[in-house]
Amino acid sequence: MKKRSRLLKQAREVLQIEAQGILDLIERIGPEFEQAVEMILDSKGRVILAGIGKSGMVGRKITATLNSTGTPSLFLHPAEALHGDLGVVTADDIVIAISNSGYTKELVDILPSLKSLGAKIIAFSGDSESPLARESHVFIDVGVEREACPLGLAPTTSTTAALAMGDALAVVLINRRRFNRKDFKRFHPGGSLGDRLSSKIKDVMLTGDQIPLVHKDQTVEEAIFEMDRKRLGASLVVGDGHILRGIVTDGDIRRSLLKRRDIMRLKVEKIMSKSPKMIDEDKKVAEAAALMEHNAITVLPIVDKEKRVRGIVHLHGLLGGKEFRLHGSRKIT
Repeated sequence: MKKRSRLLKQAREVLQIEAQGILDLIERIGPEFEQAVEMILDSKGRVILAGIGKSGMVGRKITATLNSTGTPSLFLHPAEALHGDLGVVTADDIVIAISNSGYTKELVDILPSLKSLGAKIIAFSGDSESPLARESHVFIDVGVEREACPLGLAPTTSTTAALAMGDALAVVLINRRRFNRKDFKRFHPGGSLGDRLSSKIKDVMLTGDQIPLVHKDQTVEEAIFEMDRKRLGASLVVGDGHILRGIVTDGDIRRSLLKRRDIMRLKVEKIMSKSPKMIDEDKKVAEAAALMEHNAITVLPIVDKEKRVRGIVHLHGLLGGKEFRLHGSRKIT
């Protein structure tokens, strides 16, 4: 137990050190950050991230975040840049160079070439007197008091701080560009869960013959046959005009059998749940999923404004447990 407590204490200390490293940035962020944002917004080119080692990995992540949120970006490896990859840089581009020390040789070596090409340079560094800071058009301080690594050698707090500053930059750009959910979906065509949750219910619900449906005057036996055919574990009960009157589930049938054996000839309205949860067809999938989770149900009737049955959804289908199709569209898996 003592060993486990020691391990947990060390883990908490790491998280505290890294969290403090980010919090310290708040006090130091200033006009230079605003200048960097305006520089990017005014640019007709791309944002190019450059860094070596762990800083390079941070750069790749920031690149991915910017690309997915409306700011064209790419990663440039400084060593490869020295051997021909500088050809991707244009005078319209903004280069964000990342180095905690600001002395990373490969990165410093490409700065004169970047400037000669006309590119603007933003430095993410912890040393305002470093060669990187001096050669950059904008210096953003991402320095940390100490690394979480007990040896002070492995980049830990410093990379976390640089990554957080990159996120801050990306989010501010999202707001300035008025980048919205539709834009995000456009850049994430493979994000099936996001596609589901932001779609309207009517675009993903089961309809027509796929709906397990019985009239309130039909029998329990007929409802069971309908449930078995449609394999959703429930059947919707409607009155005249397709108005939803209730729902009968496997659970309703089991509970009824505990009370009496001869339920098959009963009208289904005698055993149905008369106040089923339902949702309007124009609501979002995310709202349906939340409603189902909150009420611990797996099947949800979909209705229109007059409570006429329009469709049905199953929780597993909404969240990826089984395939379903957008009406007239591609299959979502």
